[in-house]
Amino acid sequence: MGDQSAPHLDRPHAPYLILMNFRTYLILFLFGLAVPVFIAQFQPTPGYLDSDYYFAGGIQLATGQGFTEPYLWNYLDGTTSLPHPSHSYWMPLASIVAALGMWLTGQTTFASARLFFFLVAALVPPITAHLAFTFSKRRDLAITSGILAIFSVYSTPFVGVTDNFALFMLFGGLYFIFATQLIEDSTRTRNWFFLGLLSGLMTLARSDGLLWLGLTFVFAVRNLKLFTVNRPPSTVNSPSASRLLPSMLLAFLGFLIIMSPWYVRNLNVYGSLMAPGGSRALWLANYDQTFIYPPTVLTKESFLALGWDKIFADRVWALNMNLQSGFAAHGGIILFPFILIGIFYYRKDERVKLAGLAWLILFFVMRFLFPFAGARGAFFHAGAALQPIWWTLAPLGLEEILLSLRKRGIGNDQNRVIFRSALVMVAMILTFYVVYLRIFSLGWGETDADYPAVEQFLIDNGINKNDIVIVRNAPGYYLQTGRSAISIPYGTEKTILEVADQFDADYLILEPEAALKSLKDLLDTPDGHNKFIYMGEIDGSRIFKLETQ
Repeated sequence: MGDQSAPHLDRPHAPYLILMNFRTYLILFLFGLAVPVFIAQFQPTPGYLDSDYYFAGGIQLATGQGFTEPYLWNYLDGTTSLPHPSHSYWMPLASIVAALGMWLTGQTTFASARLFFFLVAALVPPITAHLAFTFSKRRDLAITSGILAIFSVYSTPFVGVTDNFALFMLFGGLYFIFATQLIEDSTRTRNWFFLGLLSGLMTLARSDGLLWLGLTFVFAVRNLKLFTVNRPPSTVNSPSASRLLPSMLLAFLGFLIIMSPWYVRNLNVYGSLMAPGGSRALWLANYDQTFIYPPTVLTKESFLALGWDKIFADRVWALNMNLQSGFAAHGGIILFPFILIGIFYYRKDERVKLAGLAWLILFFVMRFLFPFAGARGAFFHAGAALQPIWWTLAPLGLEEILLSLRKRGIGNDQNRVIFRSALVMVAMILTFYVVYLRIFSLGWGETDADYPAVEQFLIDNGINKNDIVIVRNAPGYYLQTGRSAISIPYGTEKTILEVADQFDADYLILEPEAALKSLKDLLDTPDGHNKFIYMGEIDGSRIFKLETQ
């Protein structure tokens, strides 16, 4: 490992640092816990669709309903009635973690659902610091990386909610730590099993987590080459290739231990290892088609009929959006140039090569295959697994700049401390600003209509207990009212009536900020539409009773 690191970093006495690190890790853990817990005081609800969905799924599990849903947020899996099998588009791990907190407390509250997310978020800073320590053997740089993991700018408002951000950060950090141990000692064969377990956990959290199993196989090949190159000349001709297959099999075994129960479930429910919802997203013409009905209209032929000019233009747009996400979300704005410098100086390090390959593959997938999902947050989500190594490389990049200046007679050790402290302070300021903007200025969850008030209005106007509503955020409506709901489909008034007829839905709640252009007339002039009986307005939302027969 030593020959892969920047050779001129100052490295104080390692045993002393290891002794000090236990206390350091504990302090980082406590601060890593305190920040999301403090922010949580201003997040009384999940706040956005993804978090709503995972929380609602956790409630279903905690109350014994299993992997089923009395709500529907998109139609891509071909579901035709409620309740229906859950997690046919998004994966279930965040809901399982949410359910653990509710099982522990015996309450189905958002606070209970977040308990283990707080714990996971608190583990990320010490894990990041440990990873950073394996690079530099420098306690000060490791602490800096751990602090950057606490004040993570764009990710900070999300690590403590029912979503995959903290989970991916933890799994990614652990992945690179186990990879480090394999690079240092290739005989630690059990680590291949651990890498497979982590790949399985990431896949159970997000479908793009499957990438990490592929990366593990790539790493196994690379590790074999390193082992062969570093062996004594007298043993070069021995059968080292025999190590490759067992390594891959161990990784695959770890992956299957995590994923095989879910694959068996999918086989029983859908007749295939993968639920059909994700594959249909390949053929989207725009993001709103995520909610298209019926989903069978999404085909390769419908995609190609768009024309290559439109297909290319969409991917150029996705390129721009994903680059912005890479700079702001993954790079933390101020950290971005130092991350790039750290990548340059550590470009021969196998972990940096692996991280760079992972980022490039994600970028390719989210630009070319799933451009609309990628641009709308999937790239931000999926890249969270790489954040620990970026937080590791940013202080290293800064250190390399300062060391280069010092060689030229510019600066001293005190300046290095000042600049490192300044980097941390700017990251903290940006984090506070993003938290303020996201929670207080924009409002946490304020984009949702006042669903309880809408529900009370419907009750006052004779809605029955089992009636289903069509609404923008179906999981959110269910969480706030306990009523089954389905999402507004992509299409026209005719499409809404088709969905209402198929799912026996009786009411439509049309929110102004969520209305499609095709429904603008219904929103602006609600009276006089055939089969849409206008009932009134609550908090800006138009409420209609539907006549489907």
